[in-house]
Parts: sequence; structure tokens; C-alpha cells
Amino acid sequence: MKDNYLIIMAGGVGSRFWPMSKSSFPKQFHDVLGNGQTLLQLTANRFNKICPKENIYIVTNKNYKSIIEQQLPYVSASQILLEPCMRNTAPCIAYAAYKIHSKNPNAKLIIAPSDHLINKKEAFEKTINTALEQTDNGEYLITIGIKPHRPDTGYGYIQFEEGFEGIDKSIKKIKTFTEKPPKEKAIEFINSGDFYWNSGMFIWNVKSIIQSFKKYLPEIHSSFNNVTNMYYKDEESDIINEIYNKCESVSIDVGIMEKAENSLVVLADLGWSDLGTWGSLYEQIEKDANNNAVIGDKIISYHSSNNIIMAPKDKLIVTHGLNDFIVVENENMLLICKKEDEQNIKTIVKDIGEKYGNKHV
Repeated sequence: MKDNYLIIMAGGVGSRFWPMSKSSFPKQFHDVLGNGQTLLQLTANRFNKICPKENIYIVTNKNYKSIIEQQLPYVSASQILLEPCMRNTAPCIAYAAYKIHSKNPNAKLIIAPSDHLINKKEAFEKTINTALEQTDNGEYLITIGIKPHRPDTGYGYIQFEEGFEGIDKSIKKIKTFTEKPPKEKAIEFINSGDFYWNSGMFIWNVKSIIQSFKKYLPEIHSSFNNVTNMYYKDEESDIINEIYNKCESVSIDVGIMEKAENSLVVLADLGWSDLGTWGSLYEQIEKDANNNAVIGDKIISYHSSNNIIMAPKDKLIVTHGLNDFIVVENENMLLICKKEDEQNIKTIVKDIGEKYGNKHV
């Protein structure tokens, strides 16, 4: 385990989870399931048997440092990597990879978003360990593919092909990536049987990903590679601020994975959700007799069904004749929205910020 490192990406705002998730306190720091653990804590704890706590690195916005220190008190200051601004996932991963490489060039990296839910823990651990073992057999860039159970248009899709001989039959060569296809295309993908959802989790050894940055994103490579002697020192923060001000905003999928010839996918069924929307959370919460997902102490529903209703402790909410809605209150903000229209929440949040100020978003 000493060479296994976990990089948790925890800098997102999660605007589609408004009003619970705001830029001042995003969803990854909330106990959205009501089980006593935040999404960040669930993510870190998920890897207890895979990597030691001193090898857990969190990449996040500089404004969230104190929140992470509070929720993960065992993480040292050097393990919290502070981004001065958002530059998508490629710079985020590069920062962590080059820093860890300066300390341990034999490191194997696991990249995980902070807002995912995994219900099948044993299957998850087996999948991650399979991917880690595969990295010992070659310079591979590996992602985890999730078996789809609906034609979701909010996810990316990975098409795989047969013929690759890995250490396990679940490992396939990646053929294509498709980001958020229209409904008709998503149905076609699922019916074909050779498309899985792109989980956004990645596994590779640190030397492989650095070589990939050098080949496919040379400017990002130069920026982070040229300051190797500054990592774990007082000057690190100032240097990173300079790099991010000039850094290209690009995802790791577009910048590297879609171009690489050595990309693999491990096919898995993990009880996975990225909890990106209220609808995805609705699927994970236990329902009442009328199929309502309820989080709150004082919520009463009459002739209401298929809703997700979330309210602060001691807040009384009563619904009557409400079907297929999202009802969420947080800090004197109330959202009432049809579940089918939840993709519009991101636009709504933008409008709220422009009209009433950023304190509401």
C-alpha cells in the first residue's frame, strides 16, 4: 500500500444541487444522505484498505481549506493542494501528480471525485485493486466504466472493444469516448452492449501520466515539471498561483484520455452514482409508501408521490397533491422544481447570482 496514493478532486461548486450546495459550502462537504458522513468523508473512507491516510491528497479551492481540515483532521497541510481558481481536471490532476512524483517516483495514483456514491464496497475495492495491478504490467491509463441501467444523457459514455489480454477479463481497450449524448443516442449505446458510463475515476502510475502530459499537454507539463524543487516548501503556494493564472482550462478526458493509445477501462457494477443532480440523489434515498424520498424531521405528505423533499432540522413542510417534484430548503432559500426540469437548475443559479448577488449561490 505504501506506493498507492489517492487524489480526491474536491474543488467543484455543484450548482445543480442548489440551494443545498453553494459556492461557500459545496455539496461534497454536506451529509446529503443523512448518514452522519459528508460525501468527502465517505470518499476518503472508501479507500481505507487501499492506501494509507498519509497518502491521501485533496485538491480543492483555496476557500475550502478550513472545511477539509475539519472534516479530515488526519490530513496534513501538505496533503491539501489549494487551487487559486478553477481550471478543470487536467491541471488539478497534474498539480497532484507532479507533487507526489517529486516525493515518490514509484507512486501509483487513484483519482476520485469527492461527490460519488458507491454502494457495493467489496466490488469497488476489487475493481480498484485490479486496475492497480494492471498498471504493474504496462504504461496504462485506466478508468472505471460503470454498467449503465438507463439511457442517461448527463453522463459520458465509453465504448470498449474486445481483444485486449489484461490480468482480468473485465479490463478492455477503450475505443471511443462520447460526452453527454442525446437520448436517442444513449438508448442506442445501451442496446449495443459495448458502452459503459464514464465514472471519472482514474488509475495509473505517476510516470505514465507525466509522460502523457508531456506528450499531449506539453505546456501544462512544462509548468508543473519546471517547479519540482518547490513542492513541499513555503514557496509552493506562490508558484502554483502563477501557474494557474496562465494554465489552460481542459479536462483530463479531452486533454489526454481521448488521445491516448494506452487507455483502458475496467468494467464494473458498483452501485455507483455521481450524485450530480437531485434526481440522482432521489435514486439513492429510501422511499416511503408513495415513493417519496424524504430528508428531514418534520415532513408530511398527502396525496403526493415520487418527490424528493429535503429540509433543515425542525423545519415543518407539508405537501398536498404534489407529484414528481424537487422541494429543497436551505438557509432561507427554497427550490420547487419539476424533477424533469432539473437540468435547468444550473441556469437558474446563474440568474439568481446576477439578480440577487453571489451570497445566494
